[in-house]
Amino acid sequence: MFAERMTTLRQKLADGNSDVALITDDDSVYYYTGYYDYLHMEFGRPTILVVPADGPSLLITPSMELDMANAAAVVERIKPWNDGSGQEWREDLPGALKGASRVAIEPDHMPPLVRKYLGTVIDENRLSDITPIITEMRMIKSDDELNLARHAGEVAMAMMDAGRQAIGDGVREFEVALATSAAGTRKAAELLDAHYADARMSPNTHFLQIMASGTDITMPHHRASTRKMKRGEPVFLCFCGMTNFHRFKLGFDRTFWIGEIADKNQEAVYQVAIDSQAAALRMVRPGVLAEDVHAAYADVIQTAGYDYPFRCGRATGYSYLEKPELVFGDKTELRAGMVLAVDGSVSVSGSFRAQVGDSFIVTETGYEQITHHAKRIEDVIVC
Repeated sequence: MFAERMTTLRQKLADGNSDVALITDDDSVYYYTGYYDYLHMEFGRPTILVVPADGPSLLITPSMELDMANAAAVVERIKPWNDGSGQEWREDLPGALKGASRVAIEPDHMPPLVRKYLGTVIDENRLSDITPIITEMRMIKSDDELNLARHAGEVAMAMMDAGRQAIGDGVREFEVALATSAAGTRKAAELLDAHYADARMSPNTHFLQIMASGTDITMPHHRASTRKMKRGEPVFLCFCGMTNFHRFKLGFDRTFWIGEIADKNQEAVYQVAIDSQAAALRMVRPGVLAEDVHAAYADVIQTAGYDYPFRCGRATGYSYLEKPELVFGDKTELRAGMVLAVDGSVSVSGSFRAQVGDSFIVTETGYEQITHHAKRIEDVIVC
């Protein structure tokens, strides 16, 4: 799989008259090599994949990760570097670029530290943007990736079920987060054991639970706190960060109430959120423009008298955000093999916010839903 992707990338480099690609986005490095680490630029340590159109690939990575690189990376050469030793990661770059008249980079994903150094060893007019090539390749998922997406959906649903069961009057938000993390980890471990050979891939969820309750529900990315939830309050659970199975990401969220809906005005707002997602899904099929999916969603919300709160959705994969985005201005045609997170949402500032979201595979005739949880208003009142 990784070798095939590298071969395709080399051909596209040659077709675009580029001699070599420098790939620095850690998700793209994984996409082409199968190599991953957990301490990338957050700790000031670049990993750089060098792919010549005609020549051996080179992975430049911290020496502390050498054993992992040797075990996982599908590349011809690995060059480790150590903190404070010589020129560190800069040591091998000039040689890797020697003789290249055209170098393709990811301008928006290259760490400023690396970009600044690159400007000292190669003229700006010799640089080109490889992002469109990588985006196009990553947009349509392989059969293996689609199976990953389905398994990621199983992990997400295990977390949602556990979160729903943990919600209750007097329960603290962080207790819900503990329950979802444990359930997701156990489901991921089960799937890894049954279907995957990489014993090093961690099943543990590792993203702070996005949730909010009561008056905090208008905060879309509020994290679980020590707050005690109360009967009659709304509760929002989102797994768009925690759903990260075998590095594959999805979107998934729901709004619940505890015992009853204390503020009956919230029912109508919630129904608009449901209807806006349904309108968007009626548009999801090959050939439809990404922005037209968003337009259908936005029309329902605006007709009900609200402003749409954010884009309708986005593509996911090895990154949380991939192309296309379901938003005005994105004229990408949907194609079979894309994985999309599609939301419905309404926000009433300072009062209430309702959101439902699921992930889908675009098929030849429409879509396959890969996250499932009840969303009718009578089904999301937790007793």
